[in-house]
Amino acid sequence: MENVKKIIFGMLLLITGTLVAQSTTNWQNAFYNSYEAETNGKYAQAINELMPVYKVDDYFINLRLGWLYYLARQQVKSEKFYRMAIRLKPYSIEARFGLVKPLSATSNWDQVKLQYQEILKIDPQNTVASYWLGVIHYNRKEYMAAARLFEKVVNLYPLDYDSVIMLAWTKLNLGKTAEARILFQHALTLRKNDESALSGLKLLK
Repeated sequence: MENVKKIIFGMLLLITGTLVAQSTTNWQNAFYNSYEAETNGKYAQAINELMPVYKVDDYFINLRLGWLYYLARQQVKSEKFYRMAIRLKPYSIEARFGLVKPLSATSNWDQVKLQYQEILKIDPQNTVASYWLGVIHYNRKEYMAAARLFEKVVNLYPLDYDSVIMLAWTKLNLGKTAEARILFQHALTLRKNDESALSGLKLLK
């Protein structure tokens, strides 16, 4: 009787393993087919390839659907799937950067700002989030907050032109002309005859 139980248990393991392997293969093939459709610009098809294997608790498939719906310009659905991915992996920076895309497309800047702030809670040294959050503050004329963020990026990457020029304009708007002049000159070193830097220097004459 004991031997019969072992045989039955072994058969169950074999069947279960086979089903899992088949499920994994189907899941992978759905992604492969989806990638191919995306490459050809067929975003609706790329989405449809994933639906037969969709699971609400699958982070990867929710993240990918967020991206594909964004490409298909269906921003509400894109936001929905990115948020589902974030709920599954709250510390995922890639999902939050993904969510920024449909939020930006619909000009939901307060939510964009919130996502950058959440990213910086997870990764305080994230220069992409720091830079773009700085841009939001700058556009809102919140120059002190913008300066802190741009300074962080410039300290980490002194040769990053975008951050240097934004910090220069921020300092100018704060009335810190000596610092602004140095930064505009630095920007010119990074980009010869840069129009933005030259315009800033003209204002300082």
